Amino acid sequence: MFSFFKKKSSDTPETPAPSASAPAPAPETTEKPAATSGTKSWLRNPFASKDTSQPADNLTPSSGNSDLLPTVQEPQAKPEAPTAAGDRKGWMDRLKAGLRKTGNSISTIFTGTKIDDALYEELEDALLMADTGVKATQHLLADLKQRVKDTKTTDPAAVKSLLADALTELLKPLEKPLVVGEHTPTVIMVAGVNGAGKTTSIGKLTKHLADHGQSVLLAAADTFRAAAREQLGVWATRNTVEIISQDGGDPAAVSFDAVSAGRARGKDVVLVDTAGRLPTQLHLMEELKKIKRVVTKADASAPHEVLLVIDGNTGQNALNQVRAFDDALQLTGLIVTKLDGTAKGGVLAAIAQEKPIPVYFIGVGEKVEDLETFNAREFAQALLA
Repeated sequence: MFSFFKKKSSDTPETPAPSASAPAPAPETTEKPAATSGTKSWLRNPFASKDTSQPADNLTPSSGNSDLLPTVQEPQAKPEAPTAAGDRKGWMDRLKAGLRKTGNSISTIFTGTKIDDALYEELEDALLMADTGVKATQHLLADLKQRVKDTKTTDPAAVKSLLADALTELLKPLEKPLVVGEHTPTVIMVAGVNGAGKTTSIGKLTKHLADHGQSVLLAAADTFRAAAREQLGVWATRNTVEIISQDGGDPAAVSFDAVSAGRARGKDVVLVDTAGRLPTQLHLMEELKKIKRVVTKADASAPHEVLLVIDGNTGQNALNQVRAFDDALQLTGLIVTKLDGTAKGGVLAAIAQEKPIPVYFIGVGEKVEDLETFNAREFAQALLA
């Protein structure tokens, strides 16, 4: 396995380091030293929650009828260090295969012998067909023409490389890691329409978090969709993590109980699976807003992340979903799924141009390893491979 996340590091406090003779700090303190950004660490968060003094047995759920599963033993094996360049190469191969339909329609344009208006017109059509969007297409063409002029390029094949550079630069603002460990627990609320792969993506994130030593608590707040609670429960059992759920209960109450339990038990991450809904269903969007408000009542700083899962096959409709959900929830990140076999992979360029919300992860299949961190350069190269 390799790292999907950047964990807030506490290895290098901003305050001066104590001398060698100074006594070690008391282990029971809850004060966190200032963290150093940019440092990756998969050591378990040494800082206990301020609410861990309350025993889990004494936790009283707000709704009164939450089905708290018994505490399960966390995996004893120490997680392997997330390295494996070979794993990343395998991921690139899967990404290229997934984006082949989109890439082929664009790459064939550069097989000609001249760089002229006809080439740019064909490229414009191909980008629009890939759901890059009008604004992003115009931006990429203007940028590409300038790069061709500056480099005095005369080979059409070389123009494709310049397009990859232009696309990388456009997508770069979307490249950002998901940070866990700055809060205990880090509360992540996940939204999305039915069929986008929301619950499956939560399961995959749970798997990788657990593999890297993070204690995770799941909240089955998708109480509207049939079998959603059972589906999330399967992931909880598979990953030996706890889950809080109710049989047909109120999703906001489930979310409140989960965050309260996460604080009391000192969990590293609480993942809240909300009900899938269309952004045009205003009464259901109001329910999402309610969940967010109730989560804040359980933890004033939460939710720390609000993620939207979108289906890469839906093209411009995915951009519309991003707009609607961001207006309602103030999104902090995206998970783009089902990019395997899509002819609409250009939608990420449209998002970067019109609604540059970070893309934490992209997925190209159903397996756990088919969800990975988004990298602008890798995506551009895979798209134009």
